[in-house]
Amino acid sequence: MTVRETTIDVTTDDGEMAVVVARPDDTADYPVVLYFIDAPGLRPATRAFMARMAETGYIVVAPDLHHRHGRLLYFEPADAVHNPDARPTIRRWIQSMTDDQIQHDGACALAGAGVADDTPYATIGFCLGARAVVRAMEREPSRVVAGAGWHPSFLADDEPDSPHLTAGELTQPLYLGIGEADQVQSIAMHQRFLDAVVGLDHVEVRTFADADHGFSWPGYPTYDETAAESSWTATLDLFANAFV
Repeated sequence: MTVRETTIDVTTDDGEMAVVVARPDDTADYPVVLYFIDAPGLRPATRAFMARMAETGYIVVAPDLHHRHGRLLYFEPADAVHNPDARPTIRRWIQSMTDDQIQHDGACALAGAGVADDTPYATIGFCLGARAVVRAMEREPSRVVAGAGWHPSFLADDEPDSPHLTAGELTQPLYLGIGEADQVQSIAMHQRFLDAVVGLDHVEVRTFADADHGFSWPGYPTYDETAAESSWTATLDLFANAFV
């Protein structure tokens, strides 16, 4: 299936934001997936994953969550190793975002892509995007049909609105893929969230013994084929069942 990628600009409460949309290159209707990026930004690996998902029959919509700092900013992990400003800059990007801002950006992205505000959608997120997936599922439980989070970050913290405190109330299917060798966000850091969902039949958590953070991306040092392909299959199965 041929895929078409477009970049549009939409208006948010904090200025203009780029939105990347990948979809099959025809005029048919397809289910929608809202894609929440990871910390390094909307880079070529992001676009390649979106295209792969679009090839399976989805319209994939990704807001540029770093738009408050500039348009389509990103760092490649390999470049970050040799750039002393990269990690502090990425950290500032992360720390400057709130859950409400991210959800606002997601809503603006969907609207800008022509998705009606009552159209069901699935959502996928990586690293900090996995937290955004959970927030979206909580925010619109009747609209978000399923969510998937790969090598998640920030699923539990000490704030009064930590995701783990309401995780047991999730009503729609959720998949989480976590590397047991994650050096950035260990399983122990997520344990309160995992404990909260352990009794939910519609929440699946898979762990991968040798996988590190960022296991998703082919060609990157932390790529783990077993974790990535297992999570890919689980996510596609989850979404396909959710849209039946």
